[in-house]
Amino acid sequence: MKSDPRQTAITVLNSLETGRNTLDDIVRTALNRTALPEKRDRALATTLVYGVLRQRMALDWVIQRLSATAFEKIDPVVRTILRVGLYQILYLDRIPAYAAVNAAVSFVKTTASPHAAGFVNGVLRAAVRQHDRLAWPDRATDPVVWLSITRSFPEWMVRRWVDRYGLENTVQYCDGANRIPPITVRVNTLKTGYARLREVLTGEAERIEDGRYSPDAISFYSPRGSVDEMESFQNGWFQVQDESAQLVCRWLNPQPGERILDACAGLGGKTGYLAQLMKNRGRVTAADVDAKKLQALVMEMKRLGVSIVETRRINWLAETAREESEKFDRVLADCPCSGMGVLRRNPDIKWSATPERLRRHRRNQVRLLSALADHVRPGGRLLYVVCSTEPEENEAVVERFLNDRKDFHIDPASADTEVGLQQFINDRSYFKTSVYPHDLDGFFGARLKKKRS
Repeated sequence: MKSDPRQTAITVLNSLETGRNTLDDIVRTALNRTALPEKRDRALATTLVYGVLRQRMALDWVIQRLSATAFEKIDPVVRTILRVGLYQILYLDRIPAYAAVNAAVSFVKTTASPHAAGFVNGVLRAAVRQHDRLAWPDRATDPVVWLSITRSFPEWMVRRWVDRYGLENTVQYCDGANRIPPITVRVNTLKTGYARLREVLTGEAERIEDGRYSPDAISFYSPRGSVDEMESFQNGWFQVQDESAQLVCRWLNPQPGERILDACAGLGGKTGYLAQLMKNRGRVTAADVDAKKLQALVMEMKRLGVSIVETRRINWLAETAREESEKFDRVLADCPCSGMGVLRRNPDIKWSATPERLRRHRRNQVRLLSALADHVRPGGRLLYVVCSTEPEENEAVVERFLNDRKDFHIDPASADTEVGLQQFINDRSYFKTSVYPHDLDGFFGARLKKKRS
């Protein structure tokens, strides 16, 4: 593969449209396969991928106005090259427009017809001349369309947010979701202290900031290399984890010596924090349907110095899961969801989410929660969590569950609930964070308690 950050970005974006792997996996694989030894080249490739995904609708709107060919008839590969070239022209100050145009034309010559090269050259040069004179949709005439195009979100998303939050708050919400978030990590207090890690990070990254809500959070920008190459990471001194994800673990409030089930453990981000909060005493059962994720989780626990985690490969929705009979003091149900609360980190979700997918997730979340309820001991707690802000996956799931399971009730915040948590728990005892106004990933949580008899 050619050692060029623009080519790498185009490859990633094309792979994302045709494959089933996650954006993070595709980016990581592409950067590992390409020979981009310079940090600035790797950074540019990543900037182009995430930038195009964040602004795709606005880019397409400009292309449609400057192209003589109907947008739907443009070859998908050529469309990606146009988006990458146009993003550099419209959104990046440090790249001369002529360099963006020349690179795009050069790439299209290797992947499409000579006619396509002329087409790309014409559209991008027209963008250089005319982009600041284009008449964008009018806010007063149709605010939803205006917001959808100018902030680059699907119209159905914008419409539901305007109905829920109002126009001005939705503008802020969209701007927050388009903003590049910091890298936030959780100090692994099993191996080091907050002050020590902060001191070390000062030499490894820029803009080191204390967490605003979680006592174990530190944020930073522009690490000198990839995060997994940092010495402090290799020493197991931190895990990458947004503050909102840290807070939901604290909301479960696991205690040393307890038996905890992390039912959808994935790669173990929350598993590691649960063990840390338990001071590495007791037992955490980390379950997941994906064997490869569990293998990675085992390695992650070893890196962190966690010794109380056991892994189980379980599909809670399968008939075989009924053979499981163990009861736990606390169960974390971090259920698969649309991911619409983490659009700022995964902008590709904008273009794959649909209302039907929200409804499908809701059905599976209710089934999963119901299956896990049987593994909570009498008097124990079940914490339902999703990284989504959408009502279908939030209140609707909990209300349906409580309607079906009369042996559970909402476990409200109490007087001794941490101050850092209280501000995110509403009058219905639901935990909610959002990119606006909190500048956090969007999470929803409901802590449910099983009756003793």
